[in-house]
Amino acid sequence: MPEPILISISAALAAKTIVGLVDLVRRKFAKDPAATAALEAAQAAPEDPKAVQALAEHLDTTEKSDENFATALRSEWEKASVSQQAKSGKVVNQISGDVSGKVVQAGDIHGDISF
Repeated sequence: MPEPILISISAALAAKTIVGLVDLVRRKFAKDPAATAALEAAQAAPEDPKAVQALAEHLDTTEKSDENFATALRSEWEKASVSQQAKSGKVVNQISGDVSGKVVQAGDIHGDISF
């Protein structure tokens, strides 16, 4: 099972929101048809949790076999994470570090939230 951060990275890759991250992964996956197919499937259906999970699993395997890639991937993610900005009418939600407990990520909330 991939780390939660890899799920987040995969979701960003699927949505193509971080160009440098997409380019890094695309280059790394270029010689791996299964990984490339997972990236393309996630990008074709970024709302599909199974596609995002499959991509995260490929990232996990690739990170474990290539320490340099793992370092580059985390570095690119860190750069993007600290510089995210919401465009007009959009929302950026960010959670980092060791998180436990309940979290809500949302744009506008009208009314109460309860767990």
